[in-house]
Amino acid sequence: MPRNTALSRRHFLRTGAALGCSAAAAPLMTRVTFAAVPGDNRLVVIILRGAMDGLDVVRPVGDPAFAALRGADLAGKKPGPDLDGFFALHPALAELMPMWRTGTLGFAHAVATPYRNKRSHFDGQDILEAGSGHDVPDNQMRDGWLNRLIGALPGTTSETAYAIGLDQLKVISGAAPVRQWSPDARVDLDAQSRRLLERLYEGDPLFHAAGNTAFDLADHVPGDDMSGAGKKRGPTPARLAAYAADRLREETRIAAFSINGWDTHRNQRAVLGDQLEALAATLTTLETGLGPEIWAKTTVLAMTEFGRTVRANGTGGTDHGTGGAMLLAGGTVRGGRVFGDWPGLDESALYEGRDLLPTRDVRAFAAWAMRGLYGIDQGLLEGTVFPGLDMGDNPGVLI
Repeated sequence: MPRNTALSRRHFLRTGAALGCSAAAAPLMTRVTFAAVPGDNRLVVIILRGAMDGLDVVRPVGDPAFAALRGADLAGKKPGPDLDGFFALHPALAELMPMWRTGTLGFAHAVATPYRNKRSHFDGQDILEAGSGHDVPDNQMRDGWLNRLIGALPGTTSETAYAIGLDQLKVISGAAPVRQWSPDARVDLDAQSRRLLERLYEGDPLFHAAGNTAFDLADHVPGDDMSGAGKKRGPTPARLAAYAADRLREETRIAAFSINGWDTHRNQRAVLGDQLEALAATLTTLETGLGPEIWAKTTVLAMTEFGRTVRANGTGGTDHGTGGAMLLAGGTVRGGRVFGDWPGLDESALYEGRDLLPTRDVRAFAAWAMRGLYGIDQGLLEGTVFPGLDMGDNPGVLI
């Protein structure tokens, strides 16, 4: 049964087809970028690399098909904190329930970019960060939608623009200048070499699994326990958030960074739980670091390249899918609700019989947030920032 929430029904696109696995889900380093713009509102964009499972994060426990499709191994005997009587939050995000109750945390469900069917992390991330309206990467589009936003705002400077890490973050790359800041990190394999190896593993399940394991081991400090005490090299997401908050308290108004490791083909309960705990720490660090006054002027958008299959695979994980979820947080957000038009999980409602059907373009939520924050003309958003986007009705994500 379809479920209407905060949006009118906007089924869009059923173009296209299947995905080979790619370790682009976990690039070696991450980057945080900042830009100074006029006004007091802050925008933080977090790219969740690896295809976060929105069905596990915001669980549609009120849908009769959910428990049977996921099974106890993924759905769990305890679904997590109730959100609205239909959706429940993953237990690892329970720390964020105060934000939900105060209306500074929300989600958009059954969303996706126009990307369909190839299911490659490289292509999916490229389309997400470029913000193009194509279902295949547009090789002519060298910049990202956040950079084009900065270029469209009057009076912007590069005085407080930064990037953290070695890997390029396309979403904010382009003609509008940004600066870089890289924390100390141990690097054994440069990002370009790693991405080349990941390309070679793409589409081969055996080598993909082995390669991911090797990269995971390489990301941990030798001698540490991978089961929980192990420490990954490089900055934690919370550390990036702390630095972002420090800059956002000054002249910076726009920040972007990525969190890697959301590719949960195996052992999803453990892997996703760890990822979500890190995400919760990231958001609480931002809220605390910014303080009440600036948090009240902040919008956080956490986006991923695509969702995951509605059914578990044979290794306790899920495979690359289509529809997923987006997280919205901050004092400007009209939270305490799950936005979107729920398509249902009946067999007939699934995209290609395997995935959550997207009912709205994830770019529309980002575009409406930017319009609310900066008053940007809708035509500019649909034609320049997100070429080819139909923003549709205002979902009312901001206060």
